[in-house]
Amino acid sequence: MPFVDERDERDEPVEFGQKRYRPPEGAAEILLIRHGSSEAARVDRPFPLVDGHGDPDLAPEGREQAERVCERLADENLDALYVTPLRRTSQTAAPLARRLGMEPLVEPGLREVYLGEWEGGLFRKMVAENTPVVQRMFTEERWDVIPGAENDEAFARRVAESLARLATAHAGGRIAVFTHGGVIAQALAAATGSRPFAFLAPDNASISRLVSLGGLSSVRGFNDISHLDWSAPEPLT
Repeated sequence: MPFVDERDERDEPVEFGQKRYRPPEGAAEILLIRHGSSEAARVDRPFPLVDGHGDPDLAPEGREQAERVCERLADENLDALYVTPLRRTSQTAAPLARRLGMEPLVEPGLREVYLGEWEGGLFRKMVAENTPVVQRMFTEERWDVIPGAENDEAFARRVAESLARLATAHAGGRIAVFTHGGVIAQALAAATGSRPFAFLAPDNASISRLVSLGGLSSVRGFNDISHLDWSAPEPLT
């Protein structure tokens, strides 16, 4: 008797292939861009202050980095651009804002961590000299060991509140936030539950990505600098 296959299409196994990631419906995609390289600090010429925060201009290489960021993000279908009250972020955002015909919005809560007595450029000198307080700062992973610096818990709270507000305002959309290295490190540490300084010192003009929904965030990228086209990688030592 010949074999008869009595199965119908409903008996065929269902296959589930892998697909490219897409943000969940209603999630906000937040691109965190660190400002371009700012001008060098000098002991005899401290940076001007804005509400106590050092406010240097971009260095010439920082302005070039800003143009590279513009080229990278020009086709990203962004719903809004955000900057902080410090001019190095608005200067970094400027080429993209011109290209897209968008006016950046100021988000004060995403300004850099306040460095107290080490504002105006002195922080860089202290780090270069690896002072005992700097060593303690990195060991304890706290900013507020610096005299007069912002309390770490207060800093974490303002960053979280600002990002949550932006995520709610742009649910289902994509925004670019031009901000600072300490802010990016704090945001990514909070999203991953990692050590406070685990993501510290993203490169200037780098792009990191958060996807936020319902008060939770996931990290979809960190320190992307492929648009900068550096001729050689930084040495590891």
